[in-house]
Amino acid sequence: MLAHPACQRRWQFGCPAAHSAGLLPNAGILLAHRPHCWPAAARARCPPLHLAAALRHYPASRRDAEGASQHRYAMAMAARPPHPGPHARSPHRILAATSPRRAGTLHIPADAPRPPSAPNEPPGPICSPRPMRRPNARGEPKGQTLAPAPSPAARIRMGAPRRQPSTRRRVACALALLAASAFALLLLLASRSAPPRYGVIIDAGSTGSRVHVIAYRAGAGRGAPPQLDWARTASLKVNPGLSSFAADPRGAGLSLAPLVEFARRRVPRERWEDTEVRLMATAGLRLLDAAVAESVLESCRDVLRQSGFLFQDKWATVISGTEEGIYAWVAANYALGSLGGDPHDTTGIIELGGASVQVTFVTGEPLPPEFSHVLKFGDVSYNLYSHSFLQLGLNVAYESLHDLLSSPGLKSMAAHLITQTKYKDPCTPRGFTSMAGTTKLPVSVLEPKVEYRPFAHALGNFSECRSAALTLLQKGNEGCAYHECRLGAAFVPELEGKFLATENFYHTSKFFGLHSKSFLSDLMVAGEKFCHGDWSKIKKKYSSFNEGELLLFCFSSAYIIALLHDTLKMPLEHKRIDVVNQIHGVPVDWALGSFIVQTTLNRTEYSDSSVSYLNSYDSCGLAPIFLITTVVVFTAFSILRWRGPQLKTIYDMEKGRYIITRVSR
Repeated sequence: MLAHPACQRRWQFGCPAAHSAGLLPNAGILLAHRPHCWPAAARARCPPLHLAAALRHYPASRRDAEGASQHRYAMAMAARPPHPGPHARSPHRILAATSPRRAGTLHIPADAPRPPSAPNEPPGPICSPRPMRRPNARGEPKGQTLAPAPSPAARIRMGAPRRQPSTRRRVACALALLAASAFALLLLLASRSAPPRYGVIIDAGSTGSRVHVIAYRAGAGRGAPPQLDWARTASLKVNPGLSSFAADPRGAGLSLAPLVEFARRRVPRERWEDTEVRLMATAGLRLLDAAVAESVLESCRDVLRQSGFLFQDKWATVISGTEEGIYAWVAANYALGSLGGDPHDTTGIIELGGASVQVTFVTGEPLPPEFSHVLKFGDVSYNLYSHSFLQLGLNVAYESLHDLLSSPGLKSMAAHLITQTKYKDPCTPRGFTSMAGTTKLPVSVLEPKVEYRPFAHALGNFSECRSAALTLLQKGNEGCAYHECRLGAAFVPELEGKFLATENFYHTSKFFGLHSKSFLSDLMVAGEKFCHGDWSKIKKKYSSFNEGELLLFCFSSAYIIALLHDTLKMPLEHKRIDVVNQIHGVPVDWALGSFIVQTTLNRTEYSDSSVSYLNSYDSCGLAPIFLITTVVVFTAFSILRWRGPQLKTIYDMEKGRYIITRVSR
């Protein structure tokens, strides 16, 4: 134990051996200065060279200030040989302070490896006296802390005040981070709680017109697709299609009245003026004469101008089959969540409509310019193959089948049937007869009001029906100008990746009770059974269907096998294709894809309307949000200013040590 008060206050350091091993800072300096504070045992365990080295490193000015007698005593002690002491047999036991503020004990086992010696210094035992500290010693000012003597390089940096981290500053930083997080959260909640915008799309198809009322919010980020609000999204379909009004264009506009009224009920009154309504006609009007199609569209424009919604004449138009395919691809990949991601993760789509077939998918194969289409979402570009095969839709193909089977001298199936000339029909179940002399078959976009008489000699043979369908699909193949033509004279590359089959693919699969991932072989078995069945039993089993619908399913099953397997080379037992009309509740509809494209791609009119919408959105609702955020940020800033005191390290000449003290700001 140390009895000298100065030793108790100033015993802060260990011996140089411990310092050279990195165990204690500035070891030996004060020991060399106050050798009389050493216990006999400690003097016995420290080699003289250690004390001499420490003394040489001690500042000469400080030695002079402390007195020559003590200096001579220290040199004498350094020259003495070590004496054996009671602890000489345990040279590796060391007592040292763990920090300048708190003393502790460090035990090093006897078998521990010896720390490295200083250069040119013989190895010796490690030793250090027990450090002592009186934090409340007389004359020591409160708020001051003993600190180790700094290195020469550190002394140069100690001239300027330095700020020490404090609990208050950490709290202030945490509050500032909390304020920023609260601001971001409030903006997110504001965007989600904002009332949705609306869009109205009218799909004028070949068999009917459907209105889609779509509620949405802007996507997060430039080029991001919109976020649809499915709780407020609805649709309604009316029959027949606009092509049925070729002889009465005025009736086409009147047929839209129920659709417009439905949209007006679904869109809030205050949103009518900024809700766009668009009419897009597909294959039905594409098959009509251009002048007739334009007169039908003009009749529709008259109705839409008076709807109360935002409308421009150019928004009522006939879209190309390629656009229809691209829009359907966008809708499918939006529903799958792959839109805006890696092109190789996207899914292709094959649509079987009433008048046309659309095939669209991403491919890495070089394409002829007329089949290549680049679509960009955000920073991702998609190289799409897309083509529409007109006249190959299910209803038109069904008509063409009977033209093909009828006598070559007759101009149309209608003329053939009216004359009651009999021919073999493999795509109609056996025993089909008319109940009232005439039967209305599926509506044709070419001859929409013709009623046909019963078929004669229905065979109900699936294989022969499939062969006839394949003949329709390959018609015109001899005029192919490309290295490979799979559908008619059009180029079709090898299909890549997974695919969705929609529209009449789905309706046929649903009729036969197949699930979305059924094999094509399952559809083939179901189609064979249906075609070979007796018509009277079929009518009894499917009493909820009318005859025109039932007559299609034998042909549609054979036509799908001929299209997907025989023409596009889809394996019968391969799960590359899913037959769906919805994905996670999202309809795979080209009208939805059209809406997504119109609201996402870089078009000035949409960017301007989005900005004006944000500027006009419910400022009363945003004001409290910004007020709360401002208060939180101001509070965090005030606490940041009210931080801990500034600290400075100075050397106390009277007490002979460095101290850390507070200074005024």
